[in-house]
Amino acid sequence: MMLSAQTESDGIMMSKNNFCGGLAYTYSYWDHYWEGTFRRNNANIGTVRTSSITAMGAYGVNDRLNILFSLPYIKTSSTAGTLKGQKGIQDLNLYLKWLAFRKNVDPSGYSIFVVLGGSTRTSDYAADFLPMSIGLKSSTLSARLIGDYQIKDFFVTVSGSYIYRFNIKIDRPAYYTDKMIYSNEVFMPDVFSSKLGLGYRKGDLILEGVVDNMNTLDGFDIRKNDMPFPSNKMEMTRAGINLKVPVINGLSIIANSFYTIQGRNVGQSLSGSIGALYIFNLKKTNT
Repeated sequence: MMLSAQTESDGIMMSKNNFCGGLAYTYSYWDHYWEGTFRRNNANIGTVRTSSITAMGAYGVNDRLNILFSLPYIKTSSTAGTLKGQKGIQDLNLYLKWLAFRKNVDPSGYSIFVVLGGSTRTSDYAADFLPMSIGLKSSTLSARLIGDYQIKDFFVTVSGSYIYRFNIKIDRPAYYTDKMIYSNEVFMPDVFSSKLGLGYRKGDLILEGVVDNMNTLDGFDIRKNDMPFPSNKMEMTRAGINLKVPVINGLSIIANSFYTIQGRNVGQSLSGSIGALYIFNLKKTNT
């Protein structure tokens, strides 16, 4: 069986009794953003920078069922203006990934995966302080369907997910969206996301080109010269690459880079990550 680290949106699994854990550092920045559909900059904030360290892991309950988790520590800052950057532990993400179908017809293979999970905040950070907030504070439930096709050492992966977001409460008794709302509860629209990946996969070596998209299913645009708000309608399309390189037995280096090519009420960010993963066999065998 393949002993590769995996995420909730790729087409690989951890083998039974194997645990893959690691850390990744991510840095992203943007100096232009979309105010609705209008792309602009803002001298009051300059360049917004976000860095994070994420602990993550995946465990093979058996060869068809995996448990995945991730927990990031995030820090934000800007190069201009008076907005104070935030920092703290963000949201715990937990998923069950099930290999629902697999068929191998040499030299190709077909797989379908179902992923169920969600997230919840782990600290009392402020969501109503975008773009300096470290998160949106909304607990989520999600369902993802993944299709993966591999022929020899080349593969294509497609996936789509629906994310249900719970409402949040903010530290003010009223706020304005496209109308005045006299409540501290904010309606959070649900999200649909999709991903297309093409690449090379041989053992633990993976090189993948990715296009992904995120689209909230309701919400409103940022008003002219106003701050973003948690329930804005947010759209984002990114292009990037994922890389995983084995170093020694069980140890791999991972890296990626993404650029936002289109958006709505989001920053046009460029990001990069680098990290290390190690696979542990939690049940020693003679195999």
